[in-house]
Amino acid sequence: MTAADQGAAAAGGRVGIRIPACDRPDRLASVAARAEELGFDEVWVPDSQLLWRDVFSVLSVAALRTERIGLGTAVTNVATRHPSVVASAARTVAELAPGRFTLGLGVGNTSVAPIGLRSSTRAEMTERMAQVRALLAGDEWDYGEVRSRLRDPAPSVPIHLAASGPRNLRLAGAVADGVVLLSGVSPDILAAAAGQVRDGAREAGRDDDIPLTVSAFCEVTDDVTASARKLKPICASIAQNGGAPFLALAGVHLSVPDQVDEVYPDLLHAEDWDRAVKVAGRWVSDADALAFARTFCLIGTAEEIAKRLRETFEAGASGVFLQHVGSYDPPHDLIEAVGGDVLPRL
Repeated sequence: MTAADQGAAAAGGRVGIRIPACDRPDRLASVAARAEELGFDEVWVPDSQLLWRDVFSVLSVAALRTERIGLGTAVTNVATRHPSVVASAARTVAELAPGRFTLGLGVGNTSVAPIGLRSSTRAEMTERMAQVRALLAGDEWDYGEVRSRLRDPAPSVPIHLAASGPRNLRLAGAVADGVVLLSGVSPDILAAAAGQVRDGAREAGRDDDIPLTVSAFCEVTDDVTASARKLKPICASIAQNGGAPFLALAGVHLSVPDQVDEVYPDLLHAEDWDRAVKVAGRWVSDADALAFARTFCLIGTAEEIAKRLRETFEAGASGVFLQHVGSYDPPHDLIEAVGGDVLPRL
C-alpha cells in the first residue's frame, strides 16, 4: 500500500478522478493506471456517444491495465441504451474487474440532448433500473410476450443513481445501492441530500446507510481567483439546468437562457473553453465565479483541498471524485497534483 493509499484510507472516504473518454481506450487506460499508482481509489468515466468514445470499451481496457482501483460509469443511461444492453455491458466490465466495477446510471443529459431525445422520467428510471438489476441477478424479465434472461449474469455489480433534486434523491435511497451527487461539496447541500437519501431508504424499508459519492471540480493552485474565472461556463450551466437554488446558497443569483447557440455543444462541454468563458461572462461575474469556486469546488492549495476533503467526508460523503476543467483532454495535471500533494496530506 502506498502512502497515498494510507492517507485516503485514514481520511475515511474514497477519492476518485473523473476521466472523460476523450482518447483511445489504451491511452486512457494508462491514465487510469497512473491514478492507481498515485493512490486514487476510483476512476469514473462519463458516457455521451457523440462527445466521447464508448464508456464500456474504455473501462474494459482500463480493467485490464489496473489491479485494485475502482472503475465506474458517471454516468451512463437507459434512454439511448436499452436496459438489456446496459446489463450486458456492465457484466462484461465486471468480469474483467471483479469486485471493482460500479454501474452509475442517470437520466441521459448529454447522451439524449444532442440527438433530440428527452431525458428519462422518474417512472422510466425506476422501471428500467429494476430491469437492469434483475438481469444482472440472473432473473427473467418479460418483454411483451417474450421472457428472457442474461446468460452469465453478474449479481455483485452495485448500481448507483445520479440524483440532485429531492424526489430523485429519495428514489435513489429507495432503489439504488448508492448515489452520485453532481452538485459539488457544499456542506449544506451534502447534509440535505444525505437526509433525503436516508428518508427514501427508510420509506422503502431499507438500511439507510447508502453510499453517497460527490463530484467536484478541483485545481491545486495558489491563485484561486484566476482559476475561478475558468469555472464561469460551469456555473452558468448549473443555472440553466435547474440549479439556481444551489447557487443561491453561495449568494450567486443568475438568469441564464435555456440555450446558448454560440457555444457547441453546450456550456458545460464546450469545445472552445476560452470562448465559453467569455460568453458565460455575460451572466457570471468574477465575484460570482469566486463564490461558486469557494462553496462548491475544491480550488486552492494542497493543504486547503485536503482540509475540504476531510470536511466533505464528515458532512456525509463516502467518496469524492474530482474533475478538471475541460472535456476533451485527460486530467494529467490534476492526477499528478492531487496524487503527489493532496492525498499524502490526508
